[in-house]
Amino acid sequence: MDYYKNFDFKEAGKLIDLALKEDIGKGDITTELLISTHSNSKAEILVKEIGIIAGLKIFELVFRIIDKKIRIKFTKDDGDNVRPGEIVGRLSGNTRNLLKGERLALNILQRMSGIASATNYLVNKLNNKNVKIIDTRKTTPNLRVFEKQAVLIGGGENHRFGLYDMVLIKDNHIEANGGINKTLDRITRLKKNIKVKIEIEVKDLEELSLIILKGRNIIDRVMLDNFDINNVKKAVKLNNGLFELEISGGINEKNISKYRKIRGIDYISAGSITHSVHSMDISLNFIP
Repeated sequence: MDYYKNFDFKEAGKLIDLALKEDIGKGDITTELLISTHSNSKAEILVKEIGIIAGLKIFELVFRIIDKKIRIKFTKDDGDNVRPGEIVGRLSGNTRNLLKGERLALNILQRMSGIASATNYLVNKLNNKNVKIIDTRKTTPNLRVFEKQAVLIGGGENHRFGLYDMVLIKDNHIEANGGINKTLDRITRLKKNIKVKIEIEVKDLEELSLIILKGRNIIDRVMLDNFDINNVKKAVKLNNGLFELEISGGINEKNISKYRKIRGIDYISAGSITHSVHSMDISLNFIP
């Protein structure tokens, strides 16, 4: 599967350049002290945990930016299952340049694999192809492009990428605008100028009822924020397919399976798959 069909490698390259500048600075003084400029080495990428590998193309991009002559051959593809002890790739080239890129390439690969694995776990626990697991904006600053890509590789989908590609009216917007009635009136007046989808957050069934009454042909999706499962069921019945429904807040690996058989849910958003995920344990080992 081409997970990178719409991926912006040019933008990713800019972020990698900044990260390399952060890490290398004025130079890798240890490597320059100990390693000859003409030294060449071989290395292999060793996985130490079970999960989903993600970010191999980004791993490769790091080294392409440092040294196009470094040769990389992967034995796995992004999205493949991996187990402890598996070698997912081998590298060869200038030793200094391998050492310069090692930490950054691994950091991204480990982070992306952790996110893909966490996402895939939730997708499998839910076991309902009609409901999409989606991410949030709770990402690591400047790493969003990589982290949201990892969600896709893990079998999830992306919510809005930033503040610019979807209208998402949350509780603070509603409060700052004088309440949900005034907010709906304002968004109704502005609708003709809005070219993207509009989503609104509701905190209870009363607010959902108001959206149903006043939001037809205006609102595309409703987020049920921190609804318990009984109220989710009531909301689904009340909505009756009128709006897309997104469930948000407090859903995790322990309770997500409870939503498996509820018809009428379109999305479950989970900030945990990016903001508190465990990075996969992967190492780059030099070999004879």
